[in-house]
Amino acid sequence: MEWTEKMSQQMSRERKGNNISGKGWTIASLASIPLVMTLGNSMLIPVLPTIEKQLQITSFQSSLLITVYSIVAILLIPIAGYFSDRIGRKKVIIPSLFIAAAGGIISGWASWKMSEPYGMILVGRMLQGIGAAGAFPIVLPLVGDLFKKDSEASSCLGTIETANTFGKVASPIVGSVLAGIIWFLLFFAFPLFCAISIVMMIFFVKSPTKMEQPPPFREFLRNVKAIFYREGRWLYAVFFIGGAFMFVLFGELFFLSSMLEDDYGIDGLKKGWILAIPLGALCVASFITGKKIGKNKRLMKWLIVIGGVIAAATIAFAFMFRQLWWMIALFFVSGVGIGIVLPCLDALITEGIEKKERGTVTSFYSSMRFIGVAAGPPVAALLMKQATNTMFYGFAGLCVLSSIITLMAIKPEKEGREIG
Repeated sequence: MEWTEKMSQQMSRERKGNNISGKGWTIASLASIPLVMTLGNSMLIPVLPTIEKQLQITSFQSSLLITVYSIVAILLIPIAGYFSDRIGRKKVIIPSLFIAAAGGIISGWASWKMSEPYGMILVGRMLQGIGAAGAFPIVLPLVGDLFKKDSEASSCLGTIETANTFGKVASPIVGSVLAGIIWFLLFFAFPLFCAISIVMMIFFVKSPTKMEQPPPFREFLRNVKAIFYREGRWLYAVFFIGGAFMFVLFGELFFLSSMLEDDYGIDGLKKGWILAIPLGALCVASFITGKKIGKNKRLMKWLIVIGGVIAAATIAFAFMFRQLWWMIALFFVSGVGIGIVLPCLDALITEGIEKKERGTVTSFYSSMRFIGVAAGPPVAALLMKQATNTMFYGFAGLCVLSSIITLMAIKPEKEGREIG
C-alpha cells in the first residue's frame, strides 16, 4: 500500500510539473506575438533616414511607412475582435500572422528588385497592418479564454506586456544590425519572426474546448453602446491618454533618430543602442509599475498624473538643452514618465470592465494607441525641420493635458468596481 501511495504521489507531481511546463510554453507562444508585431513596426524607426536616402524620398514620406501600418490596424482591430468571438481566436491570429509575413516579403522584394519600390513597400506595410490587427489585440481576450483564474491571467498579461515593451527596446538595435548588412534586410527578417510565432501557436496553444456563443451583431452593437453609455467618461479619458502618450513616444523616437543621423552623423548599431536608452527606461518603469500597482485604482490615477508631469517637464527641458547627451538624458527621464503611465492605463481597463466586456473595450483601446503611433512620426517630420520649438511644446502640452484629464475624468470610488 505504501509503495502504491508513493507511486500515485510521484505521478501526481509529474502531471503537475508537465502542466506547468505546458503553461510556460503557452505563455511564451502568446508573448511571442506582441514581441514580433512590435519588432515589425518599431525596428523601422532607426532605419528611416537610411530609407530616405536609398529611395530618395522626404522625411514625411518615410514616416508614412509607420503611419499606413497603424492606420490599417486602427480600422480593422474592432472587426478582427468581433470575428474572433464568432469563429475562434486562433482562427484569426494564425491567418493574420501569415498576412503580416506576406507583407514583409512584398516590401523586401520590392526594395530588392524594383527601381522605384516606394509604392509597393507601402502596399506591403498595409498588409502588415492587416496582420497586426488580427494578431496582438486578439491575444488579450485569448488569455482570458485560456486562464480562468484571475491570478494566472494577470501573470500572463504581465508577461505579454513585458514582451511588448521589450520589443520596443530591442527593435532599434535589431533594425540597425539588419540594416547594417543590407538596408532592406529587416523586411525579409519579419516573415521569419512571424513563422516562429505561427509554429509556436500551432503546437503550444490549444483552443478552449468550449466558448460562449457570441451575440448576434445587432445585440453586439447594443452591448457596445451600453458599455460606453455607462462607463464613457473615464473610458474616453483612458483612450485619449493612451493615444496621446503613444503619439508623444513615437514622435520623440522619430525626431531622435533623424537628429542622430542628420546632425551628429551617428548611424548603424551605435544609433540603435542610443535609441534603446529611453526605451529601456520605459521598459523598466513599466515592469516595476505593473508589479506595484496591484488593484489600487487610486494609485493608478495618481501615477498617471505624476508620469504625465514628468514626461512634460523633461520634454520642455529638452528644447532648452539641445546638446546631444543632455537631450538623451532628458528623453531617458521622459521614457520613465511614459513607462509609469502605460501599465496603469492597461490595469484600469482590466479592473474597471467586466471580463465578458473586456475584449470589445480592449479593441477600441488598442485602436486609439495605434492612432498615436500612426500620427507621431509624420507630425514630427513636418515640424522638426521648421518648427522644432512648436513640436516640443506640443508634446509637453499634450502630456500636461493628459494629466489634467486624468484628474477630472478618472475618479475611482473607495468601494466597488466603478471608476468614473
